Amino acid sequence: MTVPPGRDGIVEASGLSGPALGFGSSLTLVAPAGAKVTGVPLTAAGYRGEVAADGRSAAYTATSAESPWQTGTFPFVVAVPADAVPGTRLDGCVLRLADAGRRAGERGCQVTVGLPSPVLSRPESGVPLGNRPTASGTAYPGARVTVSDQDGNEVCGDTAGADGAWSCAPGRDLPAGANRLQATATMNGVSASSEQIQVSVGSPPTEA
Repeated sequence: MTVPPGRDGIVEASGLSGPALGFGSSLTLVAPAGAKVTGVPLTAAGYRGEVAADGRSAAYTATSAESPWQTGTFPFVVAVPADAVPGTRLDGCVLRLADAGRRAGERGCQVTVGLPSPVLSRPESGVPLGNRPTASGTAYPGARVTVSDQDGNEVCGDTAGADGAWSCAPGRDLPAGANRLQATATMNGVSASSEQIQVSVGSPPTEA
C-alpha cells in the first residue's frame, strides 16, 4: 500500500491461511512505525471490529462466522503522518491471527509513503495558447515535476521549491491544435500525476 503524507490508506488482509479458527478468534493489525490505525470499516456479519485507544493496533473478532479468515478481505484504515518522507517504507506493520490469546499465524504488511498529486494550474484549459506556453503549479517540495503532452512526450520540467511552487516552459514549439498536458511529480522512487488539462495551441482567430 502506498499512502501520501498526512493521508489515510487501506491495508487489506486476504488469503489468510493456517489452522481453522472459530468463534472468538481475532485478526489484528499492528500499525507501522509512526502511523496509526484509524478505522475497521468491514460490516460483514460475523465480525466485530475495534481500534485500540492509542491507534497502534486494531482487530476484528469472529463473533459467529464459521471457519473465519479463510475467505473474504479484511480492511484496516491506516493514517500516515504528515511529516513522513515520500519513498520511505514504514517498518513494523504486522498482521496477526490469534485464537483465545494464542498466536496462530503472523505475517508482515507493507506501507510505503507516497507523493501527493501535483497541481497543474497553468496554462488554463480551453484558452488559445502560444507555441511555447509556460506551465506552472504546485507539488511536494523537492519533487521533480515533468509536464508531458497527450503522446507522452516531455514538454518541460522543474523541481518544486520549498513552498511547493514550480514553473517551466517548453524548449521547442508544441504542435498546433488540440492537445492535453499532464504534470507528474517524482521523488525517492515514488510518483504521482495531476489531472490532464485540455489545451489548444495556436493564436486565437483574427476578427474580420
